[in-house]
Amino acid sequence: MAKSIRRSDDRDHDWAAAYWRDGYAVVRGVLARDEIAALSLAFDRQRAEALGRGRNWRHGNLCYRVAQDPAVGPVATMAQWPAYGDPVLARYRNDPRVLEIVAPLVGRELKQIINQCHWKPPGAVTVDYNFHQDVRFRRPRSAFRDIAGGYVQTGIAIDPHRRANGALRLARGSHRMGEIAALGEGAVLGAARGEEPLRAAGIDPASLVDLELDPGDVAFWHPFTVHGSGPSAGRDERRFYLNSYVRADSCDRGEWAFRDGRPVALGQPVLVHYEELYTRPGPHYLDGKAPPPD
Repeated sequence: MAKSIRRSDDRDHDWAAAYWRDGYAVVRGVLARDEIAALSLAFDRQRAEALGRGRNWRHGNLCYRVAQDPAVGPVATMAQWPAYGDPVLARYRNDPRVLEIVAPLVGRELKQIINQCHWKPPGAVTVDYNFHQDVRFRRPRSAFRDIAGGYVQTGIAIDPHRRANGALRLARGSHRMGEIAALGEGAVLGAARGEEPLRAAGIDPASLVDLELDPGDVAFWHPFTVHGSGPSAGRDERRFYLNSYVRADSCDRGEWAFRDGRPVALGQPVLVHYEELYTRPGPHYLDGKAPPPD
């Protein structure tokens, strides 16, 4: 049986209240050391898969993103929906302890929209994320009928997250500003837009909060919360396992994660955000070239 979650950063240990007040919260020590070790190995397997493809590659909802970094060479930046093929990632995408965290926010009948491994290798300069709101990527908007009240993003820290290695930076309370047009333009990954878009949105960069985490901590934030992160400038890697959940009755898309509070296993891929899932499932490279034969 999974152990119960332990404690949150909020002084009254009410992570739900902290979430609605600040637009984010953290629950510490959710996963044990041996569980993080298993996830770490799973991340290593996925990185090897991504780098073995050599460039951006897709098969159905599974997608690997690879960048040619000018400082360190090829880097895997992201794996989307790796849980289809990795039993460890599948196990922790709908861990009952995560449900215990998010159920007070969005309920117990949940679909999943995001399942991602994120890497920030030491020294890489193409892995910074410009300040943005996750609501920007929930398309088509007509499929999400309560994005402000029925959607939450979570992240499990695999490594220590510190400012030096690219920890998430958030604008506390920015979820109350609604969708900000000034942040809905331009690339998010690796474009180094800096802090000027924050100022244009009326957010003082000096007010940003560094989301420092230890392995096994679970952070979660609102889809309107403004956030971003810099590169891993030191010697330490920063890995993050992202899973987002949406109240099932408010969304037409997504893989089931929990039905009546019970974890649901992945089966055949269903429509999440890849519009050509049924007409062009792949496998194929995103540059249009066919993959080499196995």
